[in-house]
Amino acid sequence: MTLVVGKLAPVFHLVDTEKQIITNETIAGQTTLFLFFPFAFTGTCTKELCGVRDDLERYNSMQVRVIGVSVDSIYALAKYKTEQELNFTLASDFNKDMSISFDTMYETFAGWMKGVSKRSAFIIDAKGVIQYVEVLENAGEIPDFDAIHEKLNAMMISK
Repeated sequence: MTLVVGKLAPVFHLVDTEKQIITNETIAGQTTLFLFFPFAFTGTCTKELCGVRDDLERYNSMQVRVIGVSVDSIYALAKYKTEQELNFTLASDFNKDMSISFDTMYETFAGWMKGVSKRSAFIIDAKGVIQYVEVLENAGEIPDFDAIHEKLNAMMISK
């Protein structure tokens, strides 16, 4: 099922590096940017997430919560978060439920791995409605952060 703007986000359940549960209910009332990425400790993922780290004040000023999501374990994500000094939430979709329901899963990755999240970005508004969808087939590409910022700015203006 391909997600579309204007529809409610599918039900999801994640665990972050602090072992806190993240669900539709826990993000309700706040705009959230979900950034799915294939794996911690890889070049493109690190470039993307460190860019977000360095620009986090922009998201904070718009009261947008940023959550990075991968199928890595919470333990690997915690080490990665510390090593890269990431200042936003990383959450594990180890069981792949959210990646499947958000239709952001490679059939195969790097020729042989199954069950890896595609690099993608989703904005979910305070009411749980999808406002932005970008799913990349090429893991070497990074989401269009100019388009993401443009959408978030438009959402702020329309409040």
